[in-house]
Amino acid sequence: MDDMQGLDGLVRTDLARRGFVMTTLISGLTLATSRVEAQVITTDSEGIIAGEVMIQTADGFLPGYFAKPEGFGTFPIVIVNEEVFGIHAYIKDVMRRLAKAGYAAVAVEIYARAGDLTKMTNPAEITRDVVLKTPDATVMSDNDAALAYAVAHGGNPNRIAVTGFCRGGRTTWLYAAHNPQVKAAVAWYGPIGGTTTAIQPKTVATMAGDIQAPLLGLYGGKDSGIPVEAVQAAAATARAAGKKVEIIIYPEAPHGFHADYRPSYRAEAALDGWSRMLAWFKAAGV
Repeated sequence: MDDMQGLDGLVRTDLARRGFVMTTLISGLTLATSRVEAQVITTDSEGIIAGEVMIQTADGFLPGYFAKPEGFGTFPIVIVNEEVFGIHAYIKDVMRRLAKAGYAAVAVEIYARAGDLTKMTNPAEITRDVVLKTPDATVMSDNDAALAYAVAHGGNPNRIAVTGFCRGGRTTWLYAAHNPQVKAAVAWYGPIGGTTTAIQPKTVATMAGDIQAPLLGLYGGKDSGIPVEAVQAAAATARAAGKKVEIIIYPEAPHGFHADYRPSYRAEAALDGWSRMLAWFKAAGV
C-alpha cells in the first residue's frame, strides 16, 4: 500500500538494535499457551494502515505494531499493553480492531531486552526470566516512546487512552498514574497484588490512588488469580483519593476472557467489555 511508504518504520529497515534479544515481533499466535484457533477473530486491514514498526526508545529501537485509519488528519491514540506472551497475532488483531473504530493504536515490545518471546514456550519461564526482570520504569519509558511514535505518525497528542490485557492490565493502571496526558484507561483483568521488588516496587493495590485518568476495570468473577475483593479494594482506594474508577465484574468469566485464541475466551463478556471500553474512551473525549 502506497500510504505505508509515508510512515517511517512501517516498512522494515535495518535500524540499530543495540543488541536487543528480540528484534522482530511474534509471527502468528504465541506458542506459550494452549490455543483454540477455530474461534480466533481475524480482522482485515481494509480501510486502515497496519504493520510492524521500529520504535525508538531511550536505549535503541524496539519492534512494535501500529495501526490507524487511512486518510489525512489526526486520530485519537490508544496505547496497547500486551499480555506476558508478547505482541503476537491476537494483540495485533486487537489493534486493527481499534483502528477500524477510528483510533491510532500503538504497542511496543517491552520484553525485547529480556528474552526472545518468538521462541519461548513455557509461561512459567517467561514470567520468571522475562516479565519479572523487566523494570516498571522501563515499561513506562517504553510506553512513552510508543506514544511519541503515534503522535509523530498521525496521532492526536490531546486525545490519549491506554488499555492492556492480563499483565498489560497492570501496566495500564501504572501508566494511568505515570502519564498525566492520558485521558482514559481500561484495564482488562490486570493483576492487583503480587510481590514487590526493587525494579517492580509497586502493586496496583498500593498505587491505585495515584492514577490520573478515569479508569475502567474489566474483571472475571471466576478469575482464580485475581480475587474480586482485591479488585474492589483497589477501586475503593482510588475513589478515596478522588479518582474516577468503575469496575465491571463478569460473574462467570475466567481470567483471559477476551483472549479469543484461548480456551478462556467468553464471547459475551468479551464483546460487552469491548463496547464498554469504546464508550469509556469516548466519554473521556478520546
